[in-house]
Amino acid sequence: MKQLALDIGLSAGPTLGNFCAGPNLAVLRHLEVWVGAKTNASSANRSPVPTYLWGASGSGKSHLLKAAREGLREHGARVGWLDASVLEAPEFNESWAAVLMDDVHLYTAAQQHMAFNWFVNAQTLQRPVLAAGEFAPVELKLRDDLRTRLGWGHVFSLQLLSESERRAVLRQAADARGVFLSDEVMDFMLTRFSRDLGHLMELLELLDGYALQTQRAITIPLIKSMMDNH
Repeated sequence: MKQLALDIGLSAGPTLGNFCAGPNLAVLRHLEVWVGAKTNASSANRSPVPTYLWGASGSGKSHLLKAAREGLREHGARVGWLDASVLEAPEFNESWAAVLMDDVHLYTAAQQHMAFNWFVNAQTLQRPVLAAGEFAPVELKLRDDLRTRLGWGHVFSLQLLSESERRAVLRQAADARGVFLSDEVMDFMLTRFSRDLGHLMELLELLDGYALQTQRAITIPLIKSMMDNH
């Protein structure tokens, strides 16, 4: 059955607090410390050792990088951000408290050049680098000097949540909202929409709002009605 993309307007962005860790608790704990230790640009105890996250699409890499970026910004820190959609990246800025690089496996030659430049400057100034890609460092089709730097620090492999873990997370999130999801509704959500947990959480939030607005329980007809009206 074809899955539907969810692009009907959205909610609060990614945070470490709303990341559903499942089997990825170790990386969440690492980043909680990473963000907390990096909130002061002059902190003497900041570790410059880079961190690299890898895993399949939907495992939470971009969520975690964006959450880390927002966590640093909330404490007034400036960061350098590079992903595959950034075609003209700025030069490295010494005011950056950290450098974050997402979807490195998709970088063009020009983006790889800039990423390497940022990495070298960050290391020189003892600024941490947090990066993510779909493959383990050794399997990345990148220039060797960038690939080896991505792999020499903390490396975490992110795992997709299992079907039962997704259901448990959905159930817990629904219960927290005081919303009842029948098994049929949950089956519909998991088969007709992207199984990426972030999208499912956003879908639940939209359904909750639509159910309150229409004064109806969350049922399959309600979901179809919401989709038809957006």
